Amino acid sequence: MIIFNYKIDFKLKNEKEISNWISKVIKLEKKEIGEINYIFSDDEYMLNKNIKYLKHDTLTDIITFDYSNGNNLTSDIIISVERVKENAGIFKTNFFEELNRVIIHGILHLCGYDDKTEKLKIKMRQKEDVYLKLIN
Repeated sequence: MIIFNYKIDFKLKNEKEISNWISKVIKLEKKEIGEINYIFSDDEYMLNKNIKYLKHDTLTDIITFDYSNGNNLTSDIIISVERVKENAGIFKTNFFEELNRVIIHGILHLCGYDDKTEKLKIKMRQKEDVYLKLIN
């Protein structure tokens, strides 16, 4: 089950389409959907969670809390809409493309992809690009 929650005045207009896309990506990665809870927030909410749970006093666009059991993906994924808007400007893309990239980025983490090194970042970005074509 994929659930969308909102801590700010923001709402996806195409929840069903996004949910179907996420489900398709998970199946292509040969994983199963447990409960994936997306929480759309502002920077303050995100920063508080980052400090409290990860001991990081920095802003970020996404935090993925992985509670998965084997191939059954379960997670809370927090996305800062403010960070996504700012990053869209930095990366010269539109807000919804950047939002979709971040949405699928969290799923890729759950599927075992990492971005801790430059080589891993490139591999993850390539996977994001492949899956973004399925929704764009």
